[in-house]
Parts: sequence; structure tokens; C-alpha cells
Amino acid sequence: MPDEFLPVAKTSDLPPGKMICVDVAGKRILVANVDGVYYATDDTCTHEDASLSSGSLSGELVKCPLHGSRFNLRTGEPVEDPAEECLRCFPVEVRDGDVLVGIG
Repeated sequence: MPDEFLPVAKTSDLPPGKMICVDVAGKRILVANVDGVYYATDDTCTHEDASLSSGSLSGELVKCPLHGSRFNLRTGEPVEDPAEECLRCFPVEVRDGDVLVGIG
């Protein structure tokens, strides 16, 4: 269970099909809206140092812009090579139009 939830975006700034990179307590976190469901994972690809928020989003899958690895945002699992390690996932809550990410 996270120690605290921190606001990272407004729901109005993150429409379905969009994703952003935010800094939460010194961590680069990808926050994505998939058909009204918000997900948060590490923003850095586990294969090489690339920002996943610069990649593409297709449903629950984010594609790394560098070598094409794809990850499931719900589980963090890589579903396409060359990445083999999972992304860390963070819990997300929506309160009064704010998207909050759990850390700690």
C-alpha cells in the first residue's frame, strides 16, 4: 500500500489515448489514459534509457520509441522484444478531477 498519493495531472489535461511523463518524488513516471482508465508506470524503458512517453500508445500497450519494445500498462510486462524486464507499476486514483499516483 502506498504511503501517499500525489496529484500529477488534471483529468481534463489527459484525455483518452494520451500519455505524459511526470516527476513524482524524483521518479520519472508515465501516466496514461486508456479509455478513461488511468495507468502509471516507470517512464524509462527497461531495455535502454528511452522515455516511453515519447513512444506510442495503443490500447493498454505502450511502445518504446527507441527499439520498439511494447509493455502492458496494466501489468508492466513486456509483450515484445527486445525488453525482458517488467516496468514498475504505480497505483492511480482519480479525485475531484485530479489524477493521483501512489508512491512509497
